[in-house]
Amino acid sequence: MSNIKLLLRFAKPYPALIIIAIFLGFSGAFFNGIGTALIVPVILKIVGQEVNLSSAPPVLKVIMHSFENLPENYSLLIMAGAIILIIFFKNLAIYSSTLASNYLTRRLTSDMREAGLQLLLAIDIDYYVKMNIGDLINRLGGEISRAASTIGNTIKLIILGITILIFVGLLLSISWQLTIAATFLLSLITFANQYAISRSRRLGKQLSEMSTAYSIAVLETLSGIKLVKATGNEEREFQKIKKLIRDREKADFQSQMNSEAIAPTSEVMGIAALLLIVFLSRTFFKDQIVSLSAVLLTYLLILLRLLPLISQLNTLRNSFANTSSSVELVTDFLRYDNKPRMSSGSIPFTGLKKGISFNNVSFAYPGHEKMVLQNVNLYLPRGTTLALVGSSGAGKSTLADLLPRFYDPTCGSITIDGVDLREFSLTSVRKAMGIVSQETFLFNDSVRYNIAYGKPDASEDEIITAAKRAHAYEFINKLPQGLDTTIGDRGVMLSGGQRQRLAIARALLQDPEILILDEATSALDTVSERLVQAAIDDLSRDRTTLVIAHRLSTVQRAEQIAVLERGCVVEVGTHEELLQKGGYYSRLYSIQFGDRELSPSKSQRSFIRISHEIRTRLHSMIGFLLLLLDDLQKPQERQELIVDTQKAALSLLNIIDILDDLVHLQIQWQPQFLAQQNYDLAIHHLISLSISYLQKDIKEIINLINSVINNSATNWEAENELLEQALQSAMHLFKTLESIEDSMKYLKS
Repeated sequence: MSNIKLLLRFAKPYPALIIIAIFLGFSGAFFNGIGTALIVPVILKIVGQEVNLSSAPPVLKVIMHSFENLPENYSLLIMAGAIILIIFFKNLAIYSSTLASNYLTRRLTSDMREAGLQLLLAIDIDYYVKMNIGDLINRLGGEISRAASTIGNTIKLIILGITILIFVGLLLSISWQLTIAATFLLSLITFANQYAISRSRRLGKQLSEMSTAYSIAVLETLSGIKLVKATGNEEREFQKIKKLIRDREKADFQSQMNSEAIAPTSEVMGIAALLLIVFLSRTFFKDQIVSLSAVLLTYLLILLRLLPLISQLNTLRNSFANTSSSVELVTDFLRYDNKPRMSSGSIPFTGLKKGISFNNVSFAYPGHEKMVLQNVNLYLPRGTTLALVGSSGAGKSTLADLLPRFYDPTCGSITIDGVDLREFSLTSVRKAMGIVSQETFLFNDSVRYNIAYGKPDASEDEIITAAKRAHAYEFINKLPQGLDTTIGDRGVMLSGGQRQRLAIARALLQDPEILILDEATSALDTVSERLVQAAIDDLSRDRTTLVIAHRLSTVQRAEQIAVLERGCVVEVGTHEELLQKGGYYSRLYSIQFGDRELSPSKSQRSFIRISHEIRTRLHSMIGFLLLLLDDLQKPQERQELIVDTQKAALSLLNIIDILDDLVHLQIQWQPQFLAQQNYDLAIHHLISLSISYLQKDIKEIINLINSVINNSATNWEAENELLEQALQSAMHLFKTLESIEDSMKYLKS
């Protein structure tokens, strides 16, 4: 029944092709029957025996009588030629029917795969949470091929049924008594094969399950190949997959052995039935055996030609049984009604004017009763940043997933400018959003393709500009083919920070109005984090941004910070407001930044180490600038020296940012220790202000060096003027650092 449903669903566009295939099959069956019926009488005439056609079927009488008026010398040649011509047309019709049927099967296979792919792209993310990707690949590949072959076999079954009916009609016209006996005997063959067919259904289901297990195991092993190698488990994985391969091949062999046994069994029993019918014919026609010899021989020849058709029928039945599990899997796979599918609204999203509201939003994942979010009320004004913080499992990522409608709220609503999110066109809303997450996905394609994925028609200049703004252009230029370098599966050829910067470049090029950042820097080292954070700051400037972060240092500048705990919003405010409350955020901040018992002496020692590092890098950078101003280098050496200066400046900015975090930490916890340690809070604020000057100076130096690198300077003299300004800023930076160090001397450990 399932294969009939598939046939009716996917064969609708091809009614003409189906009719042609069946008509050609019918023609082949007709010519086959007529040719077979003519062979014996013609052979007897050729050898000179008299043929009695009194008991012959009417169609045979008509054909034979049409040759009686021909000259004796030519009639035998014409009759022999007629048989050859009929057999030729029979084979031509069957050949054409087979081609049409196979073409239909290939088209149906393609159509089902396209339908499956379209379905996978249309359904919700929740479906992928519950399904294994290896299973989906197996269904989209092998299972659809097996199911499509079943649909092709249905066409063959129809043609085979017509052929058998024609042969049975000829047999009935010769002798209904023998035909009844033959039908009974041949039915025994069908019943005898029933065990093999039932076993084939079980083996087919087992083969499908093993194919799925094999696909899943291979996909998981290749996806986690780094873990496999890191733990030295290559042999273990090989043995596991080897067992699956052997078990699958064993099941395939058993299925094939079972299928191949049907044809010889049918042949042996068919010949036995044929011989039994010969004995029965002697009983039924013992008084007319001589006169009816030609007719009886014709009957037996037709019956002999019918036996392979019965064998084919049993083989097709076995094939249906073997692929029945695939048909059921594919039928279920291609259904829309049992899969989650997000409905799309009719209003095109044209832009955010006021803000985004989360109104009493509650959510439970499909199939689960536990609420992951409960009565969340938040408002994100246009052009501002809302940061979500909280412990793991608090519901931060789930809330973020509701905004691009990966899921819809169970209760409550999300509105954009007062309009329910569900009323907007799904595609237009998602195109207006950019998402940068911790697990960046990159295609196994070129850098250019990955950056321009959200905007395929982007120009070369737009791609380069986005890469520069994401601090990615420098490392891209060092790749073997630059923008055209293939980066491997999921960007395996790049570091974590480089992958993140490509993702940010992709978002910058897409220029989304709403930005979602989900733990975008949590898995990076300090240097990469600083570069990525700088790119994120550029990306999120003047955009409506929803940020999820475990590191509280990355969200301190947000206009709003919402603290989630067990799906509920427990606190909302700015960084300073939440710390003054002394609630959950304050405790979370304490845990991340060294505990409440962090002593000032430890912070002071940290400052000394960082200050020393800044001095070292600053000396190097000043040395590079002095060498450049000497004008003693060759052009190539000068260019390399400028690049080294830029790297030193970027590295220096990272370290100064770390110092800034340390001083802010000292300021934050100063009230906790003021009574006990007698710290001077004013000095800390003075240091914090001085660090802002450090940051300003180093950023000015970076801009000046970038101007030199980007050839903003038109000549050597203009370049030196920019470098002189950079040197002056570096010297000012050095003096500022000394003043900070002097201020720290006032702090007692």
